[in-house]
Amino acid sequence: MTTTSIVIVETPLVRLALARADDALILGHRLSEWCGHAPMLEEDLALANIALDLIGQARTLYTLAGEATGHDEDELAYRRDERAYRNLLLVELPKGDFAFSIVRQFLYSALIDAWWRAMTESAEPRLAAIAAKAEKESAYHLRHAAEWVIRLGDGTPESHARAQAALDRLWPYVDELFESVTDAAFDVPPACLRADWDIQVDSVLSTATLTRPTAHWSQTGGRSGKHTEHLGHLLSEMQYLQRVHPGATW
Repeated sequence: MTTTSIVIVETPLVRLALARADDALILGHRLSEWCGHAPMLEEDLALANIALDLIGQARTLYTLAGEATGHDEDELAYRRDERAYRNLLLVELPKGDFAFSIVRQFLYSALIDAWWRAMTESAEPRLAAIAAKAEKESAYHLRHAAEWVIRLGDGTPESHARAQAALDRLWPYVDELFESVTDAAFDVPPACLRADWDIQVDSVLSTATLTRPTAHWSQTGGRSGKHTEHLGHLLSEMQYLQRVHPGATW
């Protein structure tokens, strides 16, 4: 039986590049779903621009992975099966309401901004170069999301309730943020950034009058290709053209 899928041999560098690229691509896709639906025009534009930043980061990382695998960025994005995706479960969850998307963006950005900043000193020069540009973008993403978390949490009773509900729903997915993708020396283990992440998150939640959840279980599996049902639906839409017409270009 013929298939349009590709199979990747994952060296440590390829695995790391794909995991971070998949995070950025899938979250960028979720943010793009707000285009035309955000609560105000300014935020419509802001979320669209953040989505473009993330997709741009994904492209550079897919290109890096492609240098080792012989596949271009479109093949890596559109012709891998669901189980080959290495993204966090957090980023593939449906966009939910505005509070849900904002709280998710904050939790993710608080980690990825610190990670990109640390990766500017990576022993792998290509990753360091990507990090130098990405960190400037992630710093804005974090600031934007944090300001909105405070605005929602310390706003009306309705906005506070929605922000707290989003935080409670997302918290079981937080521990996966700190799973290592590879033990290669050129990576910065996310677990090393947990203390700084806790300080950043606790400070914003306190200002927002939100209560940090105490989840008793953690949902993981994304890094090893074990995803929620939501990723399959997302990929079926995102990959449709390349699956029907492999190699198609505009």
